[in-house]
Amino acid sequence: MEHLSDELLLESYHKANELKLSPDFVALIKDEIFRRGLSHKIKYTS
Repeated sequence: MEHLSDELLLESYHKANELKLSPDFVALIKDEIFRRGLSHKIKYTS
């Protein structure tokens, strides 16, 4: 995932949630978002 741009990583996170992909996969993307310090750019939904 380190090869993805920040923008593409965020888009991937939103799309994975939209498609209701595996929670483990979404967590991997989310972990990378936090690692990069981009957590303020994601929308939290319940």
